[in-house]
Amino acid sequence: MATASMTVNKASLPASVAVIAKRTWLKFIRTPQLVVVGTVQGAMFLLIFRYVFGGAINAGGGVSYVNFLVPGFITTGIIFGGMASAAGIAEDREQGFFDRLRSLPIPRSSVLAGRAVADTATQVWGLVIMTLIAFAIGFRLHAPVTHGVLAFALLILYGFVLEWVFITLGLYAGNAQAAQGMSLLLIPLVFISSAFVPTNSLPKGLHAIAEWQPMTFMIEAVRTLTQGVKAEALLGHHTSYYVIGSFLWSIGLVALFASISIARYRKG
Repeated sequence: MATASMTVNKASLPASVAVIAKRTWLKFIRTPQLVVVGTVQGAMFLLIFRYVFGGAINAGGGVSYVNFLVPGFITTGIIFGGMASAAGIAEDREQGFFDRLRSLPIPRSSVLAGRAVADTATQVWGLVIMTLIAFAIGFRLHAPVTHGVLAFALLILYGFVLEWVFITLGLYAGNAQAAQGMSLLLIPLVFISSAFVPTNSLPKGLHAIAEWQPMTFMIEAVRTLTQGVKAEALLGHHTSYYVIGSFLWSIGLVALFASISIARYRKG
């Protein structure tokens, strides 16, 4: 009697990414606390910076502080929003979810890519809410609407890029609590940047770091796209300088952290 051979077809990368992303997204929306707390937290800090510090800080160059603040606040807010991703990855790893996925005929990279896509989608929710609040408290575009749309698209890109950083942290953390703690290592990128004050107001050593670190390029890309020639005059560079710089940083960060995280996942 002939022996029938059984072959298992491996799922494609796009299909696997879609399934993993759907699972992560459903887990997020079925936990209302995550949605509410994330939204309220961002709104609260934006209001504090706008009304508590706004009267004491002058951006200069004819750019009002609210128009200076909002691009920096929303861009750096991606870091605070992404901390939950590191904890979620660590939790999945600790609870054996990754072990179950390794037994399935799916590309290994799809597990992490699906998580990155889903967590980027949750970041979009926060970006939309923060943008609406920003306009409500006085933020205004001083550039073509198409530039504003491009700025929002860049924010989504930055969200995807930074998710790979948090995924890597989550894979190296022992548990969700440790992942949250490790995520705090990115906080200096928020404050040693141009998010809340012009970099030329920082001490000499910090000024050099702030000028060249990735968050500053991302912030200034969004700032010049939304504030036009006044922001360019204030910052001393054309919009394309910051947009191209942020793209280069984005490519480098994804290439580095995606490679590290996928290698770590394959080791188990």
